[in-house]
Amino acid sequence: MFPIFYKEINVFFSSLIAYIVIGTFLIVMGLMMWVFPQSSILESEYASLDQLFGMAPMIFTFLIPAITMRSFAEEHQTGTIELLVTRPIRDAEIILGKFLACLVLVIFALLPTLIYYYTVYQLGSPKGNLDSGAILGSYLGLVLLAAVFVAIGIFASSLTKNQIVAFVLSTFLCFFFHWAFFFLSKLPSFVGSLDDIIQKIGIDYHYYSISRGILDTRDIIYFISVIILFLTLTKFSLERRNW
Repeated sequence: MFPIFYKEINVFFSSLIAYIVIGTFLIVMGLMMWVFPQSSILESEYASLDQLFGMAPMIFTFLIPAITMRSFAEEHQTGTIELLVTRPIRDAEIILGKFLACLVLVIFALLPTLIYYYTVYQLGSPKGNLDSGAILGSYLGLVLLAAVFVAIGIFASSLTKNQIVAFVLSTFLCFFFHWAFFFLSKLPSFVGSLDDIIQKIGIDYHYYSISRGILDTRDIIYFISVIILFLTLTKFSLERRNW
C-alpha cells in the first residue's frame, strides 16, 4: 500500500496537479469568503466560519473528481494497470494507496484555511469570541466528506479508461449522494411519512449534523460505511476487468 501511496504523492507534487488543485480551491474559497458581498464574512454580524463549511461541499463536488479522475482511468488508458496488478501487491492495497494519496492532497488544500480561523478569531468582539469546538467538528466533517468523495471518485475512475468520463461520472455521483436524497424527501408523497428516513440516507444530513459541532457516532459510522462501500465496489470493478 505504501509504495502506491508514495508513488501517487510524487506524481501529484512533481506535476502541476497538486498546485493547481490547492491554488484553485484557495482562490475560489477566498473570493467567496472575503470578496463577494453575498457571502463575505466581513458583511456578517457574527464571527463564524459557516461560509467555509457551507460552500466547501459544492467546491469539493468538482474539485475532488478532478483529483481522482486519473487514479485508474490513466492506468487503464496507458496499459500500466496490467503491470500493477501482476506485482506482489493485492488489489485492496492498490486501492487504499490511491485513496490515501488523494485524501492527503485534499487535506493539504484544507490546511491553509486555518488562516481563516485565526483571522475570524482576531476579528471577533471580544477577540476570540468563536465557537472553536464547533469549528473543530466542522473540520472533521469536511475531512470525512472529502474521504467519501475520494472513494466515489476512485470508483468512477475504475469504471472507464477516459478521464473526462470519470470526472463527469464522479461529479454526478458526488452530487447525487450528497443532495439528491434531501430533494427527494421534499416530494409530497414522502413529506410527513418517510422524509426523515430518506434524508438520513444522504450525505448532507450527516455532514450538517457534524458541522454543528455534534460528534454523533452514528454520523461517523455512516461516513465510514459509505467509504468502505465505494472502495469495495472499486475492488469488484478491478476484479471484473481482470476477469
